[in-house]
Amino acid sequence: MATSPFSVIRFRIIFGISWLIVIADLALLLKWFGLSWQTAIVDSLVSNILLLLACLLVMNTLRFYTPRRERYLNILVWCIVLTGIWLLLSRWILLLTLGTGEGYASFMKFSVPIRGSIGFLLIGIMTMISVVWYNWEEQKENEERKRGAEKLAKDAELFKLRQQLQPHFLFNSLNSINALIGTRPQEARNMIQQLSDFLRGTLKKEEHQWVSLKEELQYLQLYLDIEKVRFGNRLSAEIESDETVQELKLPALLLQPIVENAIKFGLYDTTGETRISIKVNSEEDNLVIQVQNPFDPETSSPKQGTGFGLSSVQRRLYLLFARADLLNTEAKENIFTTTVKIPQVSDASKGV
Repeated sequence: MATSPFSVIRFRIIFGISWLIVIADLALLLKWFGLSWQTAIVDSLVSNILLLLACLLVMNTLRFYTPRRERYLNILVWCIVLTGIWLLLSRWILLLTLGTGEGYASFMKFSVPIRGSIGFLLIGIMTMISVVWYNWEEQKENEERKRGAEKLAKDAELFKLRQQLQPHFLFNSLNSINALIGTRPQEARNMIQQLSDFLRGTLKKEEHQWVSLKEELQYLQLYLDIEKVRFGNRLSAEIESDETVQELKLPALLLQPIVENAIKFGLYDTTGETRISIKVNSEEDNLVIQVQNPFDPETSSPKQGTGFGLSSVQRRLYLLFARADLLNTEAKENIFTTTVKIPQVSDASKGV
């Protein structure tokens, strides 16, 4: 996973400034010990440039090799060896550059333990920072992959739920068309046209998971028209909504299985007329849709038999919003009521 460009730039600026401070501080310290400005500056530059190269070697190595906890001892040994190499190389270059006079040579010999301690401390700090930084980046990358895998799984399940609804509805419609062809060919032709319009809209909506209520109701009306051809005067539907909620958003084709469930329990076990009522309003930040249908308690058991339609809607809402309280059903006085709430979220929050 790529690191934020702003974070990288900021880190490089802070790292560069910190190293300039270390170079200046060592030069001042060497001057305080009695060395000339020229000797102090050269000593500080050579020592710290070599130390910087050692730290960069550590950082780049750990970028591609992140040790496990049981191998941290290897990192410690590596830091000690690298400190020794830095100390010997810087001593050799400084004596070669500044001469081997008795004054500077004795000072170099005297300062070796201090130089070694400071070098080991700086290399150790950079090693620790690198280990923590790259472990954190690896953890973020793993979490990103996990979230991506979970999103793919969620998208696949949502797609499967939607695809499972289509064959059931399509087979029923084709059976009805087949039954109408012989006796009522004109109605069969009308139903084929309505079914074509509905399926065309459904296929288009595969790429756009969120639609306005106005769009959703248009496709729901197509579905109701098809069902009215199947059931004739036995089925009537009433949709109540005002203009204030028409542009509110909801997952595409969410209402069809709810209304299909209402038709199933309102018509399949009865012989009389069934009226489906669909009421839409808004409450706070939720789009609230209520679907009601009559049922015969002697032949239908809506509390136990909500079927695949409602369970798929509830599962879909849970995958979208991580909430299990957005769909509720109630059977009272021979009226079965399904209430669904769709939270209105920003476009950036719509994961699917």
